[in-house]
Amino acid sequence: MLAAYQKLLDWSKKNKVDNKKFLDKLKKQKPQHLDRLIQDLNDSAFSEIDCLQCANCCRTTGPLLLNKDIDRLAKELKIRPATFTENYLKIDEDKDYVFKSMPCMFLGSDHYCKVYEARPNACREYPHTHQRDQLQKLPLTFQNSLICPAVAKVLMELKTEKLV
Repeated sequence: MLAAYQKLLDWSKKNKVDNKKFLDKLKKQKPQHLDRLIQDLNDSAFSEIDCLQCANCCRTTGPLLLNKDIDRLAKELKIRPATFTENYLKIDEDKDYVFKSMPCMFLGSDHYCKVYEARPNACREYPHTHQRDQLQKLPLTFQNSLICPAVAKVLMELKTEKLV
């Protein structure tokens, strides 16, 4: 991982308590333009941060897989869904399907996803800062700021907006 990306993650970890308090206050205040603001910050962050230089999400955080994800991945790999489930998945403490191990077995050494077109929906949507209803996603933004340098940058910039 690039040093600049690690610096952003270090900032998030160092300011974990303060960041959590900030997001909790923000959630209570319910700013009207939060979706637009976070979308703009997301676009700015990802204009500077290249996921292929990081891949921390694929190395550390396994996605929750839905049946449609399993079917799509099995089709991509030309195996039966039951075989895919047996070979690659386990059931976690929440009774959800997740990968048996991390880093993701589909992450290449070049940080490209070997099943990118068939990747799980959770991977497609990550890190969620480009979506609507950001107010409800603030707890997820907090968690993702500890994993994704772009989300850490979004949170860092969000804190300068004087919203709370």
